[in-house]
Amino acid sequence: MKEWLEGKTIVLCVCGGIAAYKSVEVLRLLQKQGATVRVIMTQGVQEFVGPLTFQALSGQPVFTSLFEKNDSSTMRHIDWAREADAVIVAPATANIIGKLANGIADDAMSTFMMAVRSPVLLCPSMNTHMYENRAVQRNIDILEADGCYIVEPGTGELACGDRGAGRFPDPWIIVDRLLAFLTPKDFTGKKILVTAGPTQEPIDPVRFISNPSSGKMGFSVARMAEYRGADVTLISGPVSLPDPLNVACLRTRTTLEMEKAVFDHVKDVDVVIKSAAVSDYRVEKPSAHKIKKDKDNMILTLVKNTDILKELGKIKKKQILVGFAAETEDLVKNAEKKIREKNLDMIVANIVGQKTSGFGIDTNIVRFLYQDGTNEELPSMLKEEVAMMLLDRIKHLMAR
Repeated sequence: MKEWLEGKTIVLCVCGGIAAYKSVEVLRLLQKQGATVRVIMTQGVQEFVGPLTFQALSGQPVFTSLFEKNDSSTMRHIDWAREADAVIVAPATANIIGKLANGIADDAMSTFMMAVRSPVLLCPSMNTHMYENRAVQRNIDILEADGCYIVEPGTGELACGDRGAGRFPDPWIIVDRLLAFLTPKDFTGKKILVTAGPTQEPIDPVRFISNPSSGKMGFSVARMAEYRGADVTLISGPVSLPDPLNVACLRTRTTLEMEKAVFDHVKDVDVVIKSAAVSDYRVEKPSAHKIKKDKDNMILTLVKNTDILKELGKIKKKQILVGFAAETEDLVKNAEKKIREKNLDMIVANIVGQKTSGFGIDTNIVRFLYQDGTNEELPSMLKEEVAMMLLDRIKHLMAR
C-alpha cells in the first residue's frame, strides 16, 4: 500500500555478497510503495554492484565512506540515522552481523548503524555453513534480542553450489516484512478466521460449477490482520494467490470441504470474517467419468449446500461475525436482510460487475452495514485499504 511509505525515508544497507544485485529490486519495490530510499554500501559489495546503479535508481547520493572527498556533510552517518524511518540491511553478511552484535563501528555502514534509533530489518544471506556457524547464530540472537527484525533466509541452491539455508529472501518478502514491522500491533493476542475465494462443485472429473472470485479481498484481509499482530487462519477455495506470510493457510475445493474446515477451526477464534464466495448449490450426483456431449440437453439436479455463515450466526457467542455480500441490485436491502437472518455484527456489501469493484481486480467499492441499522459507503480503494478499514471497524465493535 503506497501511502504506508509515502513521505518515509528508508535507508538500504547493502553488504558484500553475490546476492547484492537483488538489493536493486528491493530498492525499486520500496519506491513503488512511495518511499525515499537512501543507500549505504560497504567497500566489499562494490566488487559486485557499483554505487552508480543505486544512485541512478534512487536519485540519491550513495554513502560508501566516512571520508568522501565530495561529501558536503562530514556528519552524514549521523544525519541519515536521524532522518531514517526504517533501515533494511540486505544482504546482511556474517561480517556486518558480527559488527552490529558486538558494537563495532569501523566503516561508514557500521558507524551509521550505531547511531540508528529507527526500526531495523536484517536479511542474513550467506553460505549455508557460514549461516549455521554458532557465532553467526549467536550474533543473530543478540540482534533479535536488541530489537532487530530478522527476515529468515530462503533455502535452496546457493551461488557456491551448496544447498541449504542462506539464500537472499525474495525482495517482495523483505518489503512485506517491513510493512508488517512498521504496522501497529493492535490485534496482538486476537485470533481471526478468514475465508476467501470461490468454491468448486464438481459435475464430473473435468467440469464444475463455480464463480469468478479471485480471493484477493479475503487474502488482503488475512495479510492486514497478520500485519496488525493477529493470529490468523485463512481458509481458501481454489485460487492462484500465494499464501500470506505468517498465516496458517488451509486450501479447500468444495463448499462441504470449506464447511468442515471452518467448523474445525472456529471454536477459539475472536473474529470470523467470511469473504469466500461459496456455491449455494452442488450437483446431487457428480458423474464418476467425463460426461460426453451425445445429448442435445442435459439436466443437472442440484441440492442446497449448508449456509456456513448462517450456521455460524446460530452458534456465535462473544465472537465478532462479519459477512460479505456481492449483489447485482438492491444492495442495501439485500445486505440488511442478511445481517438479520444470519445474526451478523456487520456486513461488507458491494455491487459486482463494475470496472473498479468486484471479482478479480485490485480495487473495490464497498458499503459497511451494521447490526444497529447504520451504514457507511466507501469510495473506490485498494482491497488492502478496504481490509484495513474493516479491521478498524471490527476493533471498534470488539471494544463495545
